Amino acid sequence: MTIRFDGRVAIVTGAGGGLGRQHALALAARGAKVVVNDLGGTLDGTGGTPKAAQAVVDEIRAAGGEAIASGASVTDFAAVQAMVDETVKAWGRVDILVNNAGILRDKSFTKMALDDFRLVVEVHLMGAVNCTKAVWDVMRAQNYGRIVMTTSSSGLYGNFGQSNYGAAKMALVGLMQTLSIEGAKNDIRVNCLAPTAATRMTENLMPEAVLNLLKPEAVTPGLLALVAEDAPTRAILCAGAGSFERAHVTLTQGVFVGLPDDAAEQVAAQFDALSDRGDETVPASGNAQGTLETGKAMRALG
Repeated sequence: MTIRFDGRVAIVTGAGGGLGRQHALALAARGAKVVVNDLGGTLDGTGGTPKAAQAVVDEIRAAGGEAIASGASVTDFAAVQAMVDETVKAWGRVDILVNNAGILRDKSFTKMALDDFRLVVEVHLMGAVNCTKAVWDVMRAQNYGRIVMTTSSSGLYGNFGQSNYGAAKMALVGLMQTLSIEGAKNDIRVNCLAPTAATRMTENLMPEAVLNLLKPEAVTPGLLALVAEDAPTRAILCAGAGSFERAHVTLTQGVFVGLPDDAAEQVAAQFDALSDRGDETVPASGNAQGTLETGKAMRALG
């Protein structure tokens, strides 16, 4: 069945170019009314102009869709709240939020200024928090919401020179894990998208032949699946070059050591055993770790 968004209202942040632009265009092409949000700043987050967002709005309207532009900075909660209020005033609801806005300030950790660390966390993590907070009660009231956090392989698996970016991106996974639980009763489904795409952020990092495979539009089908009416929730979807994978935060069965005097030495000695992934699980919540641990202890001591 074709995925459609007729009657749905979507907000896409960082939608003036790259992935965000493709997401906005695709949502609009499938019937959504779209708020194209973009501060219009440079790659490192400086400056700002509404031209980028308006250009995408013009594209959507020229194709027969409905869209409005927003130049709100995702780091400014008052501006984000005003954007959401204006959206509800114009179209009555907010069904989809795509947290895509981001910046880069790459350097090895030893050379990185703390201000550059804080700003990247502020934009990626707190920007997503601000936007999600502004739409959360709207979605709860209408008993419907689809939210996507844009995470990254740099957060999931690490990448040299991106301690700030990676920390912020992995934090979004933690945010998603809890919000998907809290939003379940109001049909608010929250997922993460980890894209590999040729954008302003990657154009200087990869050879041209690879960049040609990594078109942003090859990621967007994954985004559409994550915000569809029958979307999953609590998924980490990886996407790039037309391929799609699923990442998981897992828990091994581990070993019981107890509290002998040499407990530390036993942990060290059994590290391979406790790392065995044969029967690992994907916990339904954070309680699973404690349940597993106390269960092993009770069996061992009982």
